[in-house]
Amino acid sequence: MDFLTFIQQCINGLSLGSMYALIAIGYTMVYGCLRLINFAHADIMMVGAFLTFFALNNCTLPFYASVILSVLLCAALGVLIDKVAYTPLRDAPRISMLITAIGVSFFLENLFNVLFGSTPRFFNAPDFFTQTLNVLGVNLTLITLIIPLVTLILLVLLLRFLHRTKQGMAIRASAFDIGAIRLMGINVNHIITLVFIIGSILAGIGGIFYAISYPTIEPLMGVLIGLKAFAAAVLGGIGSVGGAVLGGFILGFTEVMAIAFFPDLGGYKDAFAFLFLIGVLLFRPIGIMGDWRLERSRF
Repeated sequence: MDFLTFIQQCINGLSLGSMYALIAIGYTMVYGCLRLINFAHADIMMVGAFLTFFALNNCTLPFYASVILSVLLCAALGVLIDKVAYTPLRDAPRISMLITAIGVSFFLENLFNVLFGSTPRFFNAPDFFTQTLNVLGVNLTLITLIIPLVTLILLVLLLRFLHRTKQGMAIRASAFDIGAIRLMGINVNHIITLVFIIGSILAGIGGIFYAISYPTIEPLMGVLIGLKAFAAAVLGGIGSVGGAVLGGFILGFTEVMAIAFFPDLGGYKDAFAFLFLIGVLLFRPIGIMGDWRLERSRF
């Protein structure tokens, strides 16, 4: 592999890792507040891709209007899932919420299977995103540069929100002791709703980016991607936003570089990513940026 090809693969890994990072942030924030692995989160990513597809092809909306509408509906869906499926189980055993999350995931997958069918659909994004640029001899599509840039901007905005606003500080406080912030008069349900809104928006954006990069969508597209995003959150240290982003980047690089260095083993790219995860957790079970106080999480 020559140097230019290596640089190109690095950028491809950064782009793929950025998509994993956007979805992983939702996993880690919900876990931080509720100690819940929200398995329905990856399906919100699928919903974001399909809603954009529907708005483009059936409502004939412009692409950017379709994206905005899709992201807003994803946020509403996240709130609806929390209010209907999780809020009644706030004081129930964790296993009850976990099973409910799996049930919501299956429901969304089958609902969209009924609505759109199981046949993969072509996602016709504007040609602007597929334009090829030559940067110092490296050929790159525009979308591979847009995704990391947007992810970085969203990460900066999210971290500023978490550290500079009262709502953000309440979210971080809930990750340490949700009972204590109740005693301080903070409406915990409002804080959790805000977490679901943020996570669902990021998942919807990640789903749209994935549909543009790999322009085929189907109702089960979130299953494997969600597992990888969850693995990225665990790798970085679940409960840490920075760790989720770092884990996403590492997983994306591992997946892309495994194919680049071992092209004959391209069919095992997913195995390479999870083997790397296992290797890291053997030496640091809490993840790269995890907190040793396992009962707590931090943003």
